[in-house]
Amino acid sequence: MYRDQNLVIRPIEEKDLQRIWALEFKEQNPEWKKWNAPYYPHKTMSLDAFLASREQWVHHDRRFAIEIDGIVCGTVSYYWEHEPSKWLEMGILFYESGNWGQGLGTRTLKLWINHLFQTMPLMRVGFTTWSGNERMIRVGEKLGMQIEARIRKVRYYEGQYYDSIRMGILREEWQQWR
Repeated sequence: MYRDQNLVIRPIEEKDLQRIWALEFKEQNPEWKKWNAPYYPHKTMSLDAFLASREQWVHHDRRFAIEIDGIVCGTVSYYWEHEPSKWLEMGILFYESGNWGQGLGTRTLKLWINHLFQTMPLMRVGFTTWSGNERMIRVGEKLGMQIEARIRKVRYYEGQYYDSIRMGILREEWQQWR
């Protein structure tokens, strides 16, 4: 568990599953999907189907719950782009718009990046977003990350092309930034 005032990131527990399901998989067109890779389709899932996948969620080191004042309101995760070379990418989801624009993403990813660098022999941590998600790009900049790649006009959403943006920070840059 990692804490920054009223914000906590921690492994997901069995008791969190119904809340996470309701936030992520219950609705056909959730508002958060407009910002989190909206060019990929969103698939709903029944609660029973979600609970059948519990081993991918509960006490899994690749995905943690985000709590604000004791209420689960998001998840933070990582995946291997290429595990043999330790190329790791991370992601974050705050599901409800009431939690957006308050600096919570920056605080969360600061805890998550610290966790990743402390627990794994990584040289770099990064994420990929799209140019339509300006808030996520600002979070990366606030954390000292650099835009490492901009693939122009490869994300098509609502009749418009956007850039794919890859941001990252090296371990030594993170240590200096902190």
